[in-house]
Amino acid sequence: MTDADPVVAARTRVVLGVGGGIAAYKAAELLRLLSESGHDVTVVPTRAALRFVGAPTWEALSGKPVTAEVWDDVADVPHVRLGQQADLVVVAPATADLLARAAAGLADDLLANVLLTARCPVVMAPAMHTEMWDHPATRANVATLRERGVLVLDPGVGRLTGKDTGPGRLPEAAQIFEACRAVLARRDGDLAGRTVVVSAGGTREHLDPVRFLGNRSSGKQGYALAASAVARGARVVLVSANVSLPDPAGATVVRARSAEDLRVAVLDASRDADAVVMAAAVADFRPASTVEHKIKKDDSGSVPAPIVLERTADVLAELVARRDREALAQVVVGFAAETGDSEGSVLDHGRAKLARKGCDLLVVNEVGDSRGFEVDENEAVILGSDGSSTVVPRASKTAVADAVWDAVVPLLRP
Repeated sequence: MTDADPVVAARTRVVLGVGGGIAAYKAAELLRLLSESGHDVTVVPTRAALRFVGAPTWEALSGKPVTAEVWDDVADVPHVRLGQQADLVVVAPATADLLARAAAGLADDLLANVLLTARCPVVMAPAMHTEMWDHPATRANVATLRERGVLVLDPGVGRLTGKDTGPGRLPEAAQIFEACRAVLARRDGDLAGRTVVVSAGGTREHLDPVRFLGNRSSGKQGYALAASAVARGARVVLVSANVSLPDPAGATVVRARSAEDLRVAVLDASRDADAVVMAAAVADFRPASTVEHKIKKDDSGSVPAPIVLERTADVLAELVARRDREALAQVVVGFAAETGDSEGSVLDHGRAKLARKGCDLLVVNEVGDSRGFEVDENEAVILGSDGSSTVVPRASKTAVADAVWDAVVPLLRP
């Protein structure tokens, strides 16, 4: 986010709530990111949070007085005013106790009052031990909050307090900040209550334990699509094929390696989805046979036997066929990484693919050196089955992702 960002220019007012968990110290980095991007940030910790990080730290970093009590500065009615005036409330970490109090509508401290009076978007980043996160009570509280429109991010997986490892780790500050940025940029929540499936990355078709047929897809565009959908209120399942990026906060990530792995994962996750976006670069061919040992060269200089290839399943076409056969209320979006050749331009190939696949939208982008794959920016043309064509100029992959969802939303059935 830059100083030229219209979100920053409006001097948005953000309330940063801090729950009483060991991860409270990490909220200081989130405060820095929010403040340095131009937001007016007020920190509201819980009483327990102040036992982990004291008020002087928050006051020094935010430049504002900090309290957890509704009885301080009563004349300004902060327990009502802060929530009413906020453009965004973000809670990090959101402990199991805080999630429960928010779901129950309790108002026993300043932060709980802010959550009750806020009429702006609310983002909560949970952090707790795995057993707490997996407990049915916590799951029910999270479901309740999400039903009310709160964006509850899924916690990360990793090292917790002590020697414990598992789900429950606070997402990185940069991930929470990105979710906040996207929420502020898209305040309408036009995907709230929707379930979307996004595929990302590139599949690998192994010849032996070392070698494979693959492609250059980094997964950046698919991950941007997932993060954007989370920020717009959707429940997101991300099928990730060989991607080394951090998991997008708030998305459920399913790992895949080969085209067949991805096919099974996407078909399973998407049966009840409102939209499926196939941004992954899925291999068209795989070796007809594989070996369990590394294929070695000999000293004779002989040429190895040719590799026989066979077709992989067409996942996009299969999605469309199932959607049509079962009359599913589902928008299907394909991606086409194309290069022009003697038989036609990038758009010529894109239009032919759209007609062949039968999907609702096809996002066509030209690939090559420093274009499409492995870069932070992209440009595309979104072709519609109704003959429409939307040009997306070169921009960040997040901006391209928003353009794709802008095209999907009008197609969603009530």
